[in-house]
Amino acid sequence: MADPEPELLHLGLEALHVALGGKMVPFAGYLMPVQYPDGVLKEHLHTRAAAGLFDVSHMGQVILRPKAGMAALKLAFEALMPVDVLGLAEGRQRYGLFTNDAGGILDDLMFTNRGEHLYVVVNAACKAADIAHMTAMMPGVSVEPVADRALLALQGPGAEAALEAVLPGVAAMRFMDHRVIGDIWVSRSGYTGEDGFEISVSEVQAEGFARKLLAQPGVAPIGLGARDSLRLEAGLCLYGHDIDTTTSPVEANLTWALQKARRAGGAREGGFPGAARILRELAQGPERLRVGLCPEGRAPMREGVDLFARDGTPVGRVSSGGFGPSVNAPIAMGYVARSHATLGTELMGEVRGKRLPVTVCELPFHPTSYQR
Repeated sequence: MADPEPELLHLGLEALHVALGGKMVPFAGYLMPVQYPDGVLKEHLHTRAAAGLFDVSHMGQVILRPKAGMAALKLAFEALMPVDVLGLAEGRQRYGLFTNDAGGILDDLMFTNRGEHLYVVVNAACKAADIAHMTAMMPGVSVEPVADRALLALQGPGAEAALEAVLPGVAAMRFMDHRVIGDIWVSRSGYTGEDGFEISVSEVQAEGFARKLLAQPGVAPIGLGARDSLRLEAGLCLYGHDIDTTTSPVEANLTWALQKARRAGGAREGGFPGAARILRELAQGPERLRVGLCPEGRAPMREGVDLFARDGTPVGRVSSGGFGPSVNAPIAMGYVARSHATLGTELMGEVRGKRLPVTVCELPFHPTSYQR
């Protein structure tokens, strides 16, 4: 007899999503709004033109508190990934990657230096494993899951004005700044390629706060469907699809996230899981590389499409793909042999038994507009 499916978890704002006409679907163990009545295409374009409000409360929020001082906490956390934690200034946020002993990626995450502790946001599907990993690997650190807060993302060119009207002072923040304003935690970051904010708010305040934002000019609710197409246009990875436990940060073209201090010759070279492979690939190049892919014509090339050189040699596979509403064309990302990863390389993708032309192209597909 098969094991029963685990019961889906419910967002604190589920009633609001239903009231707004959200179509609720299972995602990462939660019931989530995939779209609202306007549909994915209009929601995507609205976010690029104005401001979109996303409920990302399924993500894991965690506080790391030191038992023996912040320097020890930072070094313990830094030992889990090839990222400079020690050098992160107070009030700043950074992208991180937990790696395993084989150099693969256990999860990607955001972490913030809040002076007396670190605030970490991890992926929903990985949060239980991440919390267990941090607890086991950092015995000198108190790992505290945050279970009583919602997480909202407000994204798009109208995000600053809308949030400033509700939460004065945020307009002065730069990209990757983090502030605690009363009981609200705000970072200037997001997953769309647009300027925007992620806002952690207590569950008891969440619906009122969300309604205040939705009442601002140009703000509309946006679902998972547009979130995925927006991040794909921005060339951003989705864990479990574009990156996983077999993929190294170098293969994933995420070397920008590996600071000099952790690389060969750096102040704290190595010392993280999988260092031998990652440092070798940094020096010699990986065997394969994540690239942007531009299919010819209008047919999308979705995850799992096999890629071939023009002579028929298998060279890789699509990891994410679909239609890019802002660029009005199909777009994809995938892994190809490094010998075929040069911009402009012409490949073939096998779609429903037919091999169709696709070209290696630059990422992102749509320009980013972060507030630098």
